[in-house]
Amino acid sequence: MSGILGTKLGMTSVFTEAGENLACTVIEAGPCVVTQIKSDDVDGYSATQIAFADKKEKNTSKAMQGHFAKASTAPKKFVKEFVYDEEKNLGDTITVELFAAGDVVNVSAKSKGKGFQALDVFASRGKSGLQRAKC
Repeated sequence: MSGILGTKLGMTSVFTEAGENLACTVIEAGPCVVTQIKSDDVDGYSATQIAFADKKEKNTSKAMQGHFAKASTAPKKFVKEFVYDEEKNLGDTITVELFAAGDVVNVSAKSKGKGFQALDVFASRGKSGLQRAKC
């Protein structure tokens, strides 16, 4: 199993040779930096921690600054663990070259989150509630 981190840039459309319009999502995937190697001896499982997208140093805790300094990289915004088939070293860069053309990939994401959206009070009332009384 392998993986890479990325962000959605937007949507576009592509026309096939038959003239069909296909909707496509544009994703910036990688480059990701290996920030930690988890081992069975120390952590109880084996995995590789990777990070993506630079982050301001002032918005990073001192503990995470030290964590990224061990991998000799700038602070990153997203950190995730994956299990890779081949061995990775601390500070290695992982790019989309990890995948071959025609590979099937699973994409998962978090919703942006729009907060609590209350009901529109006026939309739930009838017209009589919005009209003024005529004198």
